[in-house]
Amino acid sequence: MLEIDGSQKSGSGTILRLAVALAAILGESIHVYRIRAKRPNPGLRPQHLEAVRTAAKLCNAKVDGDSVSSREIWFTPGRIRGGEIRARIGTAGSISMLIMTVLPICVFAERETVIHVSRGGTDVRNAPTINYLRMVMLPVLRKMGVEAEITVHRYGYYPKGHGEATLRVRPRRRLLPIWLDEFGELERVRGISVCTLLKDRRVADRQADAARKVLKRRGIDADIEVVYDESNPIQPGSSIVLWAETSTGVLLGADAIGEVGKPSERVGREAAEALLRELDSRATADVHMADILVPYVAMADGPCLYLTREMTEHLETNIWLTETILNARFSVSKVDGLYRIEKLGSGPWT
Repeated sequence: MLEIDGSQKSGSGTILRLAVALAAILGESIHVYRIRAKRPNPGLRPQHLEAVRTAAKLCNAKVDGDSVSSREIWFTPGRIRGGEIRARIGTAGSISMLIMTVLPICVFAERETVIHVSRGGTDVRNAPTINYLRMVMLPVLRKMGVEAEITVHRYGYYPKGHGEATLRVRPRRRLLPIWLDEFGELERVRGISVCTLLKDRRVADRQADAARKVLKRRGIDADIEVVYDESNPIQPGSSIVLWAETSTGVLLGADAIGEVGKPSERVGREAAEALLRELDSRATADVHMADILVPYVAMADGPCLYLTREMTEHLETNIWLTETILNARFSVSKVDGLYRIEKLGSGPWT
């Protein structure tokens, strides 16, 4: 049985989510203890609990310790069968984080998997927005052979949630290596600015206009789609995601969410300024994609490489965890102000 101390490195829920996913893929039992030990409210929160239970449904796993506030779980997976699965978070907990937990498991399922997630948050703090996943994460992973799509049925925000989305994944037997060593030349910047129940205040337009102005000052014209959404009748909210494409196939993204008392113009500026930081660094994976990529490159059938501007806690944690569970080998070095993340050798299946 694999033993993972959840208080190591970031000490966050990331350790639990990724550990369970990798255990399911390997078909090995795992015991995760001291879960979220470094957080103010340690142990499982509802969104972590539902992520674990959804992973268990995918592979017919036996789970012990799966209750709110539990600080340890035992997860014993079976075969990853896939199929249609429903998940319900019940709070404004992140739907995006649940999707990120189960996506790598779905890739190795025996058949196509459709996961319908309800009663959660699509655009909440401390998690990528659902449109970041759709427009940045999935296109990058598609380069590695991951065939998946996300449909948003209802946007959900803090504090009530009520968001709803569907993840559809077609299975693969192997992941392709990815090699992103050159930034290239900027070709285009696009985006999506969305708000729910706030059309009278022109929130989506104001977010988009503010982002365009920041980028225009740097000579960048951005094509930003404005969406006035009415899918959630009880919870207003907003978000914006921007992404840049380069001549070498690099895709960099940045997002921001609206909050009570936060001007729409500030939301747009935050996203644009974050994207400019990525572009100025000439990274080939943005700070969020850098840690998301780790388990996929660890399992890819060949060496992988990408460049990122910051060695975040999540990136460091994900490298440590994949090396621990999968026996993957990573090399991290700093070159010209960027962190060069390289997975050495082939995947764990060879």
